[in-house]
Amino acid sequence: MLVELSISTWTARKLDKRVSAEVDLAKGTKTHAGNYNKNLLAGTGVLENITKYASNARAWHIKQTLPWSDSGLRLLPMTNFIAYKEQLNQLEQNYDALVAKFLIAYPELVSAAAFQLGSLFNRDEYPEAHKIATKFKFGYNFLPVPMAGDFRIDINEEAKNEIIESCRKVYDERLNNAMRDAWTRLHTCLTHLSERLAPTEQGERKIFRDTLVENTKELLELLKHFNLTHDPKLDQARQELQQALGAHTAETLRDMELARETVKNKVDDILSKFNW
Repeated sequence: MLVELSISTWTARKLDKRVSAEVDLAKGTKTHAGNYNKNLLAGTGVLENITKYASNARAWHIKQTLPWSDSGLRLLPMTNFIAYKEQLNQLEQNYDALVAKFLIAYPELVSAAAFQLGSLFNRDEYPEAHKIATKFKFGYNFLPVPMAGDFRIDINEEAKNEIIESCRKVYDERLNNAMRDAWTRLHTCLTHLSERLAPTEQGERKIFRDTLVENTKELLELLKHFNLTHDPKLDQARQELQQALGAHTAETLRDMELARETVKNKVDDILSKFNW
């Protein structure tokens, strides 16, 4: 299935033409050299929380899906649909709650901005809360993957077959691109593991966070869904990494030198086996 996620927020950015002109004058430019865009809610921090949440939601969406088209559509394996949709619903609810909280606090935030911005503050630049509410959107669409043979058009068979063949090539190209993305994610994970588990030039262990193992385990689960063509080599690589990591946690890999060496050697072995 194809999925399209669209999250928008109010930027609270405003071009200040007066200050832009003042900067040009102060610097002696012979022409208009730049723009000064001010943050209408500078120093308040509440809107930044929503922006950061939206960014994290988009990153999660990218991680859970595979590339499909330049228009923003992503490929979602049906085996991952239920888990994806449940988490998406939770993200939407959390986002709406953050926006509702922001809109309630908006009048106070404007007052705080007046203090923070000093002479840059202009009350006329602040829309009413109900108008700002329309700037926040959390939307998504699910679409079936189009199949090359599904044409309901009245043209001769030769032309129709030509279109079908063209669509089939596009479909195969995008499917291969999605599979390359799965392989790339695995390769990136393996090389990162190998690098972090290797000792420094001085023979000391490197510092790494719990996310090193957590992200690896998350990818291992996703790869079960991402193997769209049932590639036996991709499944073999996934299983070997699963076995290499075993029951190790970030803590055991940090504390036990033998565990680090063993996992790293197995990871390097996987990296040497496949045509990345």
